[in-house]
Amino acid sequence: MRSSRWDAQGNIYLVTEESLTPDSVRAEVGDADGMLEVFRCGDDWLEIAIWNPDGSRAEMSGNGTRIAARWLAVRTGATEIVVRVGPREVSARMLDDTRVEQDLGEVVVSEPEEAGGVRFVAVDVGNPHAVVEGDPADLPRIGPLLEVHERFPRRTNVQVARVADDGAIEARVWERGAGETASSGSSAVAVAAAFGISPATIRFPGGELLVRLEGTRAFLTGPAVRIA
Repeated sequence: MRSSRWDAQGNIYLVTEESLTPDSVRAEVGDADGMLEVFRCGDDWLEIAIWNPDGSRAEMSGNGTRIAARWLAVRTGATEIVVRVGPREVSARMLDDTRVEQDLGEVVVSEPEEAGGVRFVAVDVGNPHAVVEGDPADLPRIGPLLEVHERFPRRTNVQVARVADDGAIEARVWERGAGETASSGSSAVAVAAAFGISPATIRFPGGELLVRLEGTRAFLTGPAVRIA
């Protein structure tokens, strides 16, 4: 299968224009965090599907849509691109040769609640998140517990985060269908929204992402580069 390999601050995705199925994704994904299937594209827009390593589909990915935008920018030279994922549109603007600013659209933050003895805030960024304030080292315990809890019949992404001494938010993320990943764009937005901090620097093991909230809209800035 023809594909290219891209890195978005520690998140690795394979991009292909070939048709994918759950079986082909599981066979081809290797050690990547997922695959992006490009259905259609023009000079400054494209429609994609986001696949998790287990062959399930994700409704949204901040890092994945940023990679998709950079993929098309390299091909056409466009500096402003719209990425369509199902019913959601993400607007992306190339800032330089690596960094991209995205308008991820509306974010919905729910009231704090508890499941499985863990207190969290549910956040909708076009995909589901459960943000836990605490020591990120607890992610290996909390992530698998909340991902499949009955509170989330379609499973959820999980973040464990805390504000560091320098004001940045340290976080680790457990992605639905993928397990722990080094970074996540939609998770960065979910964490900033749940903590009510803007602008916010979200520090993942894979690097830092910047989030800005304007009302209920979220803007995400980070890199995307081709590595193979």
